[in-house]
Amino acid sequence: MKATMRLALLAMLLVATLVAAGMAAAADKVSLRLNWYLGGLHTPFHLGVERGYYRDEGIDLTINEGRGSVRSVQIIGALGDTFGMADAGSLMLGAAKGVPIKSVFSLLGSSDFAIISLDESGIRTPKDLEGKTVAVSPGDALTQQFPAVIEANGLNKDRIKLVFMDPPAKPVAVMEKKVDALLGGASDQFWLIKYKGFNPRMIKFADVGVDTVGMTINAHVDTLKDHPDMVRRFVKATIRSWEAAKQDPAAAVRAALKVKPDLNASSTEDQLRTNLDELFSKNSKGQQVGYSSPEDWNHTLALMKKYRDMQTDLPATSFYTNDFMPK
Repeated sequence: MKATMRLALLAMLLVATLVAAGMAAAADKVSLRLNWYLGGLHTPFHLGVERGYYRDEGIDLTINEGRGSVRSVQIIGALGDTFGMADAGSLMLGAAKGVPIKSVFSLLGSSDFAIISLDESGIRTPKDLEGKTVAVSPGDALTQQFPAVIEANGLNKDRIKLVFMDPPAKPVAVMEKKVDALLGGASDQFWLIKYKGFNPRMIKFADVGVDTVGMTINAHVDTLKDHPDMVRRFVKATIRSWEAAKQDPAAAVRAALKVKPDLNASSTEDQLRTNLDELFSKNSKGQQVGYSSPEDWNHTLALMKKYRDMQTDLPATSFYTNDFMPK
């Protein structure tokens, strides 16, 4: 009798082991292409991997660093990765030109674009830019969208001198007082300057009448069509990861440090905290993380067509979907 019970227990253990192994083997291999090198914005994904949120949804997630939103859009369009991060403007421009991608997750519902200066410059409002010099980069989204800030705030564009330079040179020019301000990221150049020992200030585009959808997570349209359940599980795990990061930003940074130990923990956490403040726009407050506000996407499309020479007759709904958000 005892021998029979032992055999039965062994058989049950064997079945459980095989089932567990089968579940592990069945996990979908999924990759996420970041928009840039690993920074504060990306730490919640590493927290989700560390805590098993993606594994709980049957997803084996690999996170790859990126080299810009435009490049990320190209990679996803070529099915080089499963999901990609790109700002809404780059996604729209790519999709309007035929890249078969769509946003499934509006990660930053509010724009990170900002006017950044030293406190001593006296720039407190957009009007203070008149008579000042501003470092910009030719062709980038900030520079192309800056005329919207000028128009929304009734500024005299002829009284603002734009100085063109490569992106890495802009913070240096501000710190060396060769220019009065720069156009950059609230979660990027602002903290770079601060951690160099200076006292920066910023005016966010979103606070002066020019808010747009910020960072998105997108996928190839074939992925959405052929693997909808996987996309839903990825979105669910991503929401869980960001909710966890909201509760404990430092834990998200620690998870990323295990992957990239040379990150500055303090500045990376400050970057993340800035991004956490950008998760929702006025139109998406009260929704889940990742929800795409139709009003915001319509507004962003209008600005893209007016200021970034976007040629398309497609409606805003061609560029995003809420279909994969948990009900």
